Amino acid sequence: MKKSFYFLCTLALTGTLFSCNPTENEPAETDYTKYVNTFIGAADNGHTFPGACRPFGMIQTSPVTGAVGWRYCSEYVNSDSIIWGFTQTHLNGTGCMDLGDVLVMPVTGTRTRAWDAYRSRFSKKQEAATPGYYTVELTEPNVKAELTATPHAALHRYTYHNADSASVLIDLQHGPTWNENQYHSQVKECEVNWEDAQTLTGHVRNSVWVNQDYFFVMKFNRPVTDSLYLPMGETEKGKRIIASFDMQPGEELLMKVALSTTGIEGARKNMEAEVPAWDFEGVKKTAHDDWNSYLSRIDVTGTEDEKTNFYTCFYHALIQPNQISDVDGLYRNAADSVVKAGTGTFYSTFSLWDTYRAAHPFYTLMVPEKVDGFVNSLVEQSEVQGFLPIWGLWGKETYTMVGNHGVSVIAEAYRKGFRGFDAERAFNAIKQTQTVSHKQKSDWETYMKYGYFPTDLIKTESVSSSLESVYDDYAAADMAKRMGKTEDAAYFSKRADFYKNLFDTETQFMRPRNSDGTWKTPFNPSQVAHAESTGGDYTEGNAWQYTWHVQHEPDSLINMLGGEDAFITKLDSLFILKEVVHNEGFSSDVTGLIGQYAHGNEPSHHVAYLYRMAGKPSKTEELVNYICKTKYLDRVDGLCGNDDCGQMSAWYVFSAMGFYPVNPCGGEYILGAPQLPRITIELGNNKRFVVETVNYSLENIHVRKIELNGKELTGNSISHKDIMEGGILKFYMMK
Repeated sequence: MKKSFYFLCTLALTGTLFSCNPTENEPAETDYTKYVNTFIGAADNGHTFPGACRPFGMIQTSPVTGAVGWRYCSEYVNSDSIIWGFTQTHLNGTGCMDLGDVLVMPVTGTRTRAWDAYRSRFSKKQEAATPGYYTVELTEPNVKAELTATPHAALHRYTYHNADSASVLIDLQHGPTWNENQYHSQVKECEVNWEDAQTLTGHVRNSVWVNQDYFFVMKFNRPVTDSLYLPMGETEKGKRIIASFDMQPGEELLMKVALSTTGIEGARKNMEAEVPAWDFEGVKKTAHDDWNSYLSRIDVTGTEDEKTNFYTCFYHALIQPNQISDVDGLYRNAADSVVKAGTGTFYSTFSLWDTYRAAHPFYTLMVPEKVDGFVNSLVEQSEVQGFLPIWGLWGKETYTMVGNHGVSVIAEAYRKGFRGFDAERAFNAIKQTQTVSHKQKSDWETYMKYGYFPTDLIKTESVSSSLESVYDDYAAADMAKRMGKTEDAAYFSKRADFYKNLFDTETQFMRPRNSDGTWKTPFNPSQVAHAESTGGDYTEGNAWQYTWHVQHEPDSLINMLGGEDAFITKLDSLFILKEVVHNEGFSSDVTGLIGQYAHGNEPSHHVAYLYRMAGKPSKTEELVNYICKTKYLDRVDGLCGNDDCGQMSAWYVFSAMGFYPVNPCGGEYILGAPQLPRITIELGNNKRFVVETVNYSLENIHVRKIELNGKELTGNSISHKDIMEGGILKFYMMK
């Protein structure tokens, strides 16, 4: 049965803190950055970028090969052969457009051209990147471009092999957008000022996904000899400037660009603090050492490909959330007020619908010193806008996706012993978020009246909104219980059972329901819904994918489906039924298909681990192995879906280690099967946790027994507490 199931799957798709900051640690002996391939995921689907950034930094300076349409959410597609320029901020692996601030491009030759005539061809053979550094040879201007970064500033180095009218294009109209019209109209305000011959400052207000204000200081290492402004289109307000320099062939032009949400002086402080000199090699080395310090927290053995997959995923998971506060702690909040972060650093870029599932649990293990800062940032934004961020960007709210999983992130942190935030204040934010309705996403009166969101009263995503909200209710109840808030715990515990109201015993699916209690008809469980295009009752998914979304009570779901045997039969069907196709409401986000299972989208991420919880660990082991080997590859198209701010990557890192947080707030990780011979996790405070795979081979994908510190584990999970205490987890493998 084990082998036959694996064959069918194959056919279906031929509170412990670190004692110091990472940058203060002794340099790691091993260069772990050499195993990071920043180009993985940079094909059409992964939406990653290859450029330079720092862990959790504001700046992501990277090349632009396109900016219009969904495939350019990160502004880079590896198959392209033209570079538009280099922008200083990017989203990592998202399915929406924004950032892409301050496009610059070294140019030579005729200075005055059409706005889109400064682009250049480039050869893939002359493009390379490592964490914190990117370089490419630009054919038309004959310039070598190099980029590196600090948390708040980018440093560019351009070597002009010829110096015919050596110039730089500064394009402040640019930004990734959904269509051509938006590209030329997204800037609402733009002001620039040449402070001196080497310094340009400015402010841009734009609106694509959020209403964004950014301020910049741009400084060159040699004086601008001349500058001109290109003509602006009818709907354009962003300036395009050509700045020229007196240069000889082979000479270098250095350029610093620092950003701030607060003002010009904020950007200037950031630049002076982080890039006081013109030391490109020094900044590049510091960026490398910073990344290597983080990556050295996990040491793995394996093949070169295995290490590349692992450390690239580790790297992608650490790009965000991004600190958007200045070096002095000031930032612009959701009310457009400049305030100081309560703990000195304010973070944004919270793709919470995605990242609450595995990325944030990963942070509690691997970057615990950041977790309190994330929680405090969520709470601070909540107190300004009235609810916890749904999808926070640049300190503002995008109202993207469903549920409000800032609740889960906070409750998980509290469950795991983090106390660097005011628990009463945090719980008040949770309670307000889950009980006070707001204009776009939370109609709690309707939710409480019916015990679900009725499909005839809710415009779209009724089933997903209900199930995602139920999980947040569970998280709120758990935190309330642990804080001794008996009344609140009882209230939210009752709501945490609302998933039962959407389970249709006849079809055995989580199904859209009307306000009169009847089921919506017609009903096709394979029909994919998508709020922005096809509409429907699910979020980037269908009934097959969302029926398993009872992360907090899988045992209850098993019983609802008729017990373990019936549950397993149903789960088998998920992986072997016909895949979703375009004419059935296909969404571009529903990818990485194995039957109806979609690994490229987050609601499916915990599902493979449900087999173990239903008494069939061998099937979990088979599927985890299959997904790791087929959906994560060392190539540009090696991700089967958007990386979604590190969630896809976090799934792989957890699964490679042999366990996964099915219920992030539960404090437990469900056991699977490790994908590497040995993994050593440095926990800080001289503690380490080792995952050792006995009898490791490509053929030995099943687990015979598991031991923790020499004692056999008989349950389905290992606790967060057990991991953080350190020790050795041994998996004994067999065919």
